[in-house]
Amino acid sequence: MSFVVLFVILGAAAAGFAQGLSGFAFAMIAMSFWAWVLEPTTAAVMTVTCSVVGQLMTIKSARAGFDFKRILPFVLGGLIGVPMGAAILPLIDQTMFRLILGAFVLSWSSTMLLAGHRWTLKAENRAADAGIGVVGGVMGGIGGLAGAVPTLWCSLKSWDKNAQRAVIQTFNLTMHTVTLTAYVAGGLITTATTQWLALAVPAMLIPSFIGNRLYNRISDAAFRRLVLILLLISGTTLLTTSLAALI
Repeated sequence: MSFVVLFVILGAAAAGFAQGLSGFAFAMIAMSFWAWVLEPTTAAVMTVTCSVVGQLMTIKSARAGFDFKRILPFVLGGLIGVPMGAAILPLIDQTMFRLILGAFVLSWSSTMLLAGHRWTLKAENRAADAGIGVVGGVMGGIGGLAGAVPTLWCSLKSWDKNAQRAVIQTFNLTMHTVTLTAYVAGGLITTATTQWLALAVPAMLIPSFIGNRLYNRISDAAFRRLVLILLLISGTTLLTTSLAALI
């Protein structure tokens, strides 16, 4: 087994478990592996495709906290942002994009972990939720990283784990589906990409299932900490891999 194949399989398995457990994080975890061995556009297409597969596998976990009025502003904002991100993808430096995103996610998640429950948003603001959705949509179109900012935003809310997961997972599934459609329309699905997907998709299936089963056993407080820890890990790996690429 070649080094590249091993990294693709390990990245898919680790990211599948994280997504099954939390409802997000596939792209950021997978990129911490795949950014070392795959061409950026190929890695972006793979993360979006695998994210859709994983989200569909575990979509039942989003039912308990589903609230159409709560989720709608995020989704509408994201639908505006995705085409913008997909158009930007071929034009930007992916390394710098991940460097900036990694630094932001790392600093925000570590601050939130230290603050505990002292920082929460009690009032609902649908316009702000829609704005966060736009940002997530743009980032999803650029590199399959739609969930990072909306997840950070949801961690500020005083929602239980089911409500948070419903928003995060519904948003991610919608954005990734739209992004994947845009990639197909743009001719970004190549023979090489499908060959890598044939390795990645099977590798993520069992870890996703195991992660999803564990989700049902954790408390609201544990889920919030888990989300922030995953974001902390994701931010750190995005930052370090980007710095390594620049050096």
